[in-house]
Amino acid sequence: MIGKLTTHVLDTAHGCPAGGLNLTLWKIENSEYSLLKTTKTNADGRTDEPLLVAEAFQVGVYELVFEVGAYFQHYGEDLPDPLFLDMIPIRFGIANANSHYHVPLLVSPWSYSTYRGS
Repeated sequence: MIGKLTTHVLDTAHGCPAGGLNLTLWKIENSEYSLLKTTKTNADGRTDEPLLVAEAFQVGVYELVFEVGAYFQHYGEDLPDPLFLDMIPIRFGIANANSHYHVPLLVSPWSYSTYRGS
């Protein structure tokens, strides 16, 4: 099996996929961050292609940063200044480069959760 990394963002405040949400993927080695990818979610709340796949998918520590503040401000809701949630970093490790790692995010302006999906 070829390893890959995917994500899916669901807007729990509006009960829909979070389309148009910007995110960045970083690799962390020896406390140094290397930017691997900047992208956004499609109408289904997913990226159009895996974030990492095949040779680019390696054992290590990574961080996905989801720009949820800008996403929710797009709805024009009455949100506080500063925002309660703006940038959500999720740091995770990849231990098996031959596996599928899926990092979903369920989010509202006030809360979020994640898990290792399938």
